[in-house]
Amino acid sequence: MDSRLRVEFHSHTNASKDSLTTPAQFVAACRRKGVDRVVITDHNTTRGARAVQSLAPDLVIIGEEIMTQQGEILAAYVTEEIPKGLPALEVIRALRNQRALISVSHPFDLTRSGHWKLPDLLAITPLVDAIEIFNARCIPNWFNKRAQAFARSHGLAGTAGSDAHTAFEIGTATMLLPPFEDAEGLRLSLPEAEYHLKRAPLWVRLASRYAVLVRAKHFGRI
Repeated sequence: MDSRLRVEFHSHTNASKDSLTTPAQFVAACRRKGVDRVVITDHNTTRGARAVQSLAPDLVIIGEEIMTQQGEILAAYVTEEIPKGLPALEVIRALRNQRALISVSHPFDLTRSGHWKLPDLLAITPLVDAIEIFNARCIPNWFNKRAQAFARSHGLAGTAGSDAHTAFEIGTATMLLPPFEDAEGLRLSLPEAEYHLKRAPLWVRLASRYAVLVRAKHFGRI
């Protein structure tokens, strides 16, 4: 019997402004799709991860996608929320103090505001645990290919995730990993990852825009 865990490393709930997925919908999608562990990485908050964890403690790893002054950082096993807008080195220092695992979100995706300029990425490379080498929302796929080549050339582990902003996307890109219980266990497991990767359809970006519009309309009435 395969004891490995199917892990979704990059995902969002309605705690992110561009997602409408409720905690209950999130848990149901993970159970339906056979996801064993999920790192919930809402934008600059751990609120959504904690809400889902309250429903499914066995499923959720609290994470955060943090917008730094240089680009976005993807973290797992976050114990204290980190605000956006800080220098990347300050964010990494804070995450290290929490013993969190640190990856770098879609570093070469030029369509994202959180992509990295190469000199800035090189400056943090010795300080991170991994690079996101596959993001299901990266269009075109050469953004992922460049991340894979970068991780390989710098001897870094790779994380993969759907970057799900809808329940439909959860589990699109996952990793099979040996069992782990904490950030250090995850660090040790990542080099053994078996990747199951599928790109999301183009329309999912429109779903994110729709979520932003719906929330703006809702809050505009308050």
